[in-house]
Amino acid sequence: MATPTVPPMPQLPSPERVRIAYQGRNETDYIAKFWTALGWSVLTFGIYSLYIFYQLMRRDRDHTRRRLELIEAATAHAWEATARDGLQDELRPNFERLAANTEVMRGMTNDFRDPVIWLVLSLLTGLAQLIAYIFIDQDLVKHGGAEAAAQGELSAIYTRLGQELSPGPVVPKGQHNYVGRIIATVFSLGFYGLWWWADIMRDGNDHFAANWVWEDQLANAVVATQ
Repeated sequence: MATPTVPPMPQLPSPERVRIAYQGRNETDYIAKFWTALGWSVLTFGIYSLYIFYQLMRRDRDHTRRRLELIEAATAHAWEATARDGLQDELRPNFERLAANTEVMRGMTNDFRDPVIWLVLSLLTGLAQLIAYIFIDQDLVKHGGAEAAAQGELSAIYTRLGQELSPGPVVPKGQHNYVGRIIATVFSLGFYGLWWWADIMRDGNDHFAANWVWEDQLANAVVATQ
């Protein structure tokens, strides 16, 4: 008797994928507030700081995944829209450059960033937390560069489709001085680690805020080109 084949799950239309990824930012883009985190950490004898560490690792992983889905879904919709308007050949170079940038982001989704495992490692040794800070900062630099380039290409495509979509001012983020920060943390008996902690929170918060402005424009552009 032949084994019945299970048909593949139908894929959602690209505008619906954009909508889901767009609305998902309330879940992935956690805004960390340093003074609130510090206050509750003191009151709970450090327990709350573990929760914040978990959230910082989780948002590092989940934000990258969500942004990749948002950009890929918007790209799929733009490809369909350009085909409808006879613009595919003209804009093909933009799509090719866009694909190269999203490939960088896709590769980052395979990095070892499981928040639960990193939380366990941080409980075993404080060194794991410093390593995590380095990874979070490196991810933000790499992710930010790739998505900024992708936003530029996608903005040009949607502008050609009649939707004014500006990538906005892009200021490349420089890496932290990891050696200097580790030395400062050790010689200050951990007090400098609070400053580093605050920088990690602030850098991510600022990145999200800048992303949301462009995402609002993109969501409107997708709706207008359906």
